[in-house]
Amino acid sequence: MARKNAFYAQSGGVTAVINASACGVIETAREHRKHIGKVYAGRNGIIGALREDLIDTSKESKAAIRGLLSTPAGAFGSCRHKLKSLAENRAEYERLIEVFKAHDIGYFFYNGGGDSADTCLKVSQLSESMGYPIQAIHVPKTIDNDLPLTDNCPGFGSVAKYVAISTREAALDVASMCETSTKVFILEVMGRHAGWIAAAAGLAAEEEGDAPHIILFPEIAFNREKFLARVKRTVKKHGYCVIVASEGAQYKDGTFLADSGVVDAFGHKQLGGLAPSLAQMIKSELGYKYHWAVADYLQRSARHIASQTDLDQAYALGRAAVEFAVAGKNAVMPAIVRGKGKRYSWSIGEAPLKDVANVEKKMPRSYISRDGFAITEAARTYLAPLIAGEAYPEYRNGLPSYTRLKLVPVEKKLRGTFKV
Repeated sequence: MARKNAFYAQSGGVTAVINASACGVIETAREHRKHIGKVYAGRNGIIGALREDLIDTSKESKAAIRGLLSTPAGAFGSCRHKLKSLAENRAEYERLIEVFKAHDIGYFFYNGGGDSADTCLKVSQLSESMGYPIQAIHVPKTIDNDLPLTDNCPGFGSVAKYVAISTREAALDVASMCETSTKVFILEVMGRHAGWIAAAAGLAAEEEGDAPHIILFPEIAFNREKFLARVKRTVKKHGYCVIVASEGAQYKDGTFLADSGVVDAFGHKQLGGLAPSLAQMIKSELGYKYHWAVADYLQRSARHIASQTDLDQAYALGRAAVEFAVAGKNAVMPAIVRGKGKRYSWSIGEAPLKDVANVEKKMPRSYISRDGFAITEAARTYLAPLIAGEAYPEYRNGLPSYTRLKLVPVEKKLRGTFKV
């Protein structure tokens, strides 16, 4: 394949280390000048391609790109926009081809979760259906840790670390006040269909009686009576109860406890309000004083306590994506392969996008205790290495010092605008 430019974009909810993957892509592309010309980033994800709103990363210094390693959120902007099938919306695909042709783009790197894997697969198929060669490589990212064919997902390890630390610290606070004040504390974390993030809170418990005392997983049907009985028993035994609840907790019939009735751009139900709902349930039935918190964006943007393992893997996968492309691969995703043996190790593997797109990896039942309220030793063994190591950013004046890119736009070559 002749020397072509590359397009890189970030998709979906951002993470503490997604920019590390961007750094890996851009730095590695700069090492392969023979195959790759410039790397253009899409402003706000795939929308940037559709609007021909591209950013010229060659205008950024080596130091600025290297600074992405320690900068949270999406440096180029992200989006929630899922491409429909070619039959449903041919105009979007024709527009992508038009933009890619205009800017001599032959490589497509899409950094995201399950829905972006689907988008990446569809783009890879453009070369066959529309006669324009594009090598599309998916760079995995999702705090939900629910992508198949990879041991874990970049972004998850840092969220897991944040949630475990927050659970332990909040529990110490509640325990010190429970005699005369709060008896129950509820932390609501992300996780629509998979309870990986909630499970990570279990790492905070090292001895009998340690918090969290109850974890609510989407994989385990919520039973109101059993839940309230466990809360009551825990308060009686320990004086307080700490609960970590996945936003996707649901009843046996699949109804979410926190269904807001709103649907997002990907067609997913918007969830929210689980913690206060549980708190009110406990107050009305048991009368305990409570406090609750929602980790929300704090959990995924907490770069100040990111996992070193997570950072290393995010960068390595960005680097591997470019190396895959240079090697002529298409419609694949670099994946993390866990090594065998007691000492944790990992390497980079390869997964076909057709087996990744639109597939969710849920918590194995063997990772959840028999009563459904805690994690098992098998889960602890899996989770613990992912939060290992501290990747502190540099600080200035008491605050983290994060990189700000120039985000120089690429001159447009097409006439008119495209409505997204």
